[in-house]
Amino acid sequence: MKLLVIVASTRPGRLGRPIADWFTARAVEHGGFEVEVADLAELALPLYDEPAHPMTGKYEHQHTKDWSARVAGADAFVFVMPEYNHSYNAALKNALDYLNREWAYKPVGFLSYGGVSGGLRAVQAIKPVVAALRMIPVVDAVTVPMVKSMMDGEEFRPNDVVESSAKTMLDELVKLAQAFEQVRAAG
Repeated sequence: MKLLVIVASTRPGRLGRPIADWFTARAVEHGGFEVEVADLAELALPLYDEPAHPMTGKYEHQHTKDWSARVAGADAFVFVMPEYNHSYNAALKNALDYLNREWAYKPVGFLSYGGVSGGLRAVQAIKPVVAALRMIPVVDAVTVPMVKSMMDGEEFRPNDVVESSAKTMLDELVKLAQAFEQVRAAG
C-alpha cells in the first residue's frame, strides 16, 4: 500500500516541509506503507485550469494528468497543513479540486500545525470537503500547537505527545486503507 504525504504550504519560509520530512521518516519506520511525498510548492499547480469538470476525468493538461496519476496510485493520504485565518490554505483546496474519483474511498490523516490551536480549525474546515470527495478522515490526527517552539533551526523536533500521535494515526490509516481496499478495487 502507498501513502502519499502532501505538503500543503507553498509559501517561502514555510515550516511544512521540515514537519513533513519528520513525519515521512516516521511513516517509513512504521512500515505500514510505501511512502511518497507530494510537495505542492514543487508541483506548482496553477489555479484550476481544466475545461471539463474533474468528475469526468477528461484532463487536457499534463500537470493534471501527472497529479491524477500520483493521487490515483495512493491508498491513503496525510495532509501536512498549516492553519491560515481559521481554515486551510488555498493551495491545498486547489490541489483537491483538480481531481475527483482519484480521492474516493481512501483514508486521510491530518498533520496540522499553527499557534495555540495547532491547526485544529483548519482540520475542521477541510472535513466537509474530504467527505464530499468520499475520503475517510481518520479520528486520530497529529496536532502541533505552538509549532515554532518545536523548531530547532530548520529541523522539526516534536514533543513526546506529537511523536506518539504520529504512530497512532499511521496505525489507523493502515487499518482503514486495508478495510477499504476492496471498495477501491470495485471502482
